[in-house]
Amino acid sequence: MIAEATELQLPAVKILIVDDERAICDYMQTLLERDGYAVKTLSDATTIDEEVKGGGYHLIILDLMMPKLDGIEALKRIRKIDTDVAVVIFTGYPNLETAVASMKLDAVDYIKKPFNVDEFREVLDRVMRKKGLARTPEERLHKVIGDTIRNLRKDKDLTLKQMSRRTSLSVSLLSQIERAESSASISSLYKIATALDARIKDLFGEY
Repeated sequence: MIAEATELQLPAVKILIVDDERAICDYMQTLLERDGYAVKTLSDATTIDEEVKGGGYHLIILDLMMPKLDGIEALKRIRKIDTDVAVVIFTGYPNLETAVASMKLDAVDYIKKPFNVDEFREVLDRVMRKKGLARTPEERLHKVIGDTIRNLRKDKDLTLKQMSRRTSLSVSLLSQIERAESSASISSLYKIATALDARIKDLFGEY
C-alpha cells in the first residue's frame, strides 16, 4: 500500500535584504519568496543591530552604498552580533578596496548591480551549500511539482475545492502538495494529472 503523503521538513531559510532602494528590495523579495525562502527587507540600515539580534537569519544580502550607514559599517555591526550568518555584499559600485574589506569581515560573496538572475541564484546556491542549508534534489523536485500543479490548476480556473471533488483527495492534502509540504503518492499524482487533463510527466515541469 502506497502512503498518501509524507511530511517534508524543509529548511526554513530566512533571508534579510538590506537596501535603501525600495524597488530593489521588493524585486528581490518577490524573486526569493518564489524560490521558497522566508524573506524580510530593511531599507534603513541603522536599525540592523536590532533586526539581526531578533531575526534568526541564515543569510543577509547587504547593499554597499547606503546614505545613513554604508554596507561595510553595517557588516561590522552584524559581525559583533553574529559571526556565523552568511552575508552577501550587493553593489553597483564594485572596487578592490570594498571587496577586500568585505572579505576581511567574512562576507561570503560580492555581487554587482544590476545582477543577472541566474548568476544570483548560483551565488545563493553556493552560499546555501557552504552553510549546509541547500535543499536536497528530492525537496527541489517536490517544489517543482507543487508549483506546476498550482499553475496548471489556475490556468484552468479551478479552485482547490473543485480539484478535491475531481480527485477525491482532501483540500488540505492538495494544498500541502502545492506548497511542497507533503509529497504525493503516484496514485495521487495520477488523479491530479487526470483532473487537470495532463500526463503525470507534465507535473514534473522542466525538472
